[in-house]
Amino acid sequence: MHIAILTFDGFNELDSLIALGILNRAGQKDWRVSIASPTPRVRSMNGIVMDAQASLQDACDADAVLVGSGIKTREVVADASLMSQLKLDPSRQLLGAQCSGTLILARLGLLDDVPACTDTTTKPWVQEAGVDVLEQPFFAKQNVATAGGCLSSQYLAAWMIARLKGIEAASSAIHYVAPVGEKDAYVSRALANISEYL
Repeated sequence: MHIAILTFDGFNELDSLIALGILNRAGQKDWRVSIASPTPRVRSMNGIVMDAQASLQDACDADAVLVGSGIKTREVVADASLMSQLKLDPSRQLLGAQCSGTLILARLGLLDDVPACTDTTTKPWVQEAGVDVLEQPFFAKQNVATAGGCLSSQYLAAWMIARLKGIEAASSAIHYVAPVGEKDAYVSRALANISEYL
C-alpha cells in the first residue's frame, strides 16, 4: 500500500508533515507513506528544505494520494506541463486535498459536482474553478475528500486510515498523537468530522 503526499515548492509544513506523521502512526507494516514532489528537493513556505521520497509518477500510481497546500499552488495550477503529469483517478485511488491542494483537485476536474473544503485564502480561487466551498473543516464523497484549515490535516489522515484499515485504526492513530489529557476529546472530534463520510 503506497500513500503519496503531493508536496510542491512553497509547501505548508503542517499539511504535509502532520498527515505524514499520523499516517505512519497507523502502524501498518505494509504501508509506505511518502512525500512525492516534482523535483528531488522542495522548500517550504518557511524555508525548510526537504528531499522527496517519491516522484509525481509514483504518486499517480499510488493507492492513495493527499495533496498538500502551499503559497505557490496558483503557480502549480498555472503550469500546464506540471498539471498534465498528475493522472489521479478516484475510481482506483483514495484522494484527499488540504487547503490550496483543493484547487489542484478542482483544476484537474476531480471536484465536478462535489462541494469542497479549503482555507479562507484559497476559497475564491476554488469558487472561480466552479466548485462550491463549504464552511466546515472536512467533507468527502466516495473516494475524494477535502479539508480546510492547516490543522484539519488530522481529519484527512484519519479518514484515509479509516477507509483503508477501519475506524479502530484511525482512532488509535489520532489517540497516539493527541495531547495528553485531551486524547479522548481529539479522537471524538476527529470521528465526529469523518464518520458520516465513511
